Amino acid sequence: MTGFLGVTKKLSEVLQWIAGGALVSIMLLTVADVVLRSFGRPLVGTFELVALGGAMVAGFAIPMTSWRRSHVYVDFSIARFSPKVRAVCNICTRIMGIVLFMLIGINLYVYAYDLFCSGEVTLTCQLPFYPIAYGMAASCFVECLVLVADIVKIIGGEYE
Repeated sequence: MTGFLGVTKKLSEVLQWIAGGALVSIMLLTVADVVLRSFGRPLVGTFELVALGGAMVAGFAIPMTSWRRSHVYVDFSIARFSPKVRAVCNICTRIMGIVLFMLIGINLYVYAYDLFCSGEVTLTCQLPFYPIAYGMAASCFVECLVLVADIVKIIGGEYE
């Protein structure tokens, strides 16, 4: 199981680096656009690139955020329970998360395929939408692996 946990963490880290790169790119692009706009030469397609980059940042950061448990977590309702009951609650919520992210990932994959078949692109830059949708679907599937890893850690007593 150590190999599975290591691969899952590595995939999450790769997606996190992509999200970080997209965030830095958005920042630099926005600064460049503002500076150039003051000289009357705005960058064409900035809005589209920022929107696509924002989708990448939001989608690709989810697995590592979940791995590190950096998201909002409200546990006061189960804190009074015994460790065994807390473990069961945590496993149940992880299973629900797996089902949710699997459904989201499958639907994003189908949507990406539809975007690919239709050839839909952004208006100004003519960039295709489907690579972002495929990437977000992949991120959802990696999130499923992170949630399975959480279950493995809970069962192994390494979670809390």
